[in-house]
Amino acid sequence: MRENEDVAVGGYTSDLEPGDVLGPVEYTLSPFVVREYCHAVELHNDVFQHTKGGMMPPTLIHLDKLRLYRHACPKGTGPHARIHYEYDATFHAPVPVGERLSVGGRVAERFVKRGRTHVVIDMELRAVSDNRLLISYRDTVLISYTGTEGKAA
Repeated sequence: MRENEDVAVGGYTSDLEPGDVLGPVEYTLSPFVVREYCHAVELHNDVFQHTKGGMMPPTLIHLDKLRLYRHACPKGTGPHARIHYEYDATFHAPVPVGERLSVGGRVAERFVKRGRTHVVIDMELRAVSDNRLLISYRDTVLISYTGTEGKAA
């Protein structure tokens, strides 16, 4: 964590350090976002769009990570590509369309393995109405991928 800072504001996602806080950011889960996301990933199950007004598909949590990046790191990704490497999500309750949500996270780790920088972020998605935990999420990205790793010079 940077000295005298508790939020990574104004930098790139590649600048994130352990302890940096992302969010919280509040928003309402809209039927438009769910419909468009389901269409984009070819997820055509009625439960997400039509049953009881719809609900958040499991992988839509990835958009919340991008929401936090946009809020905390407005300069963007940084000098190299970011690769979504690994994630683990635990759903504690369904997330219905129309729910007012709050997402926040913290950078848990930053380490180099095989010449690539990994950043691990822990996130929580909560219902604003009662602070109920809906989803816990751990995400690992590679932020120093240049495409030249492992190639002979």
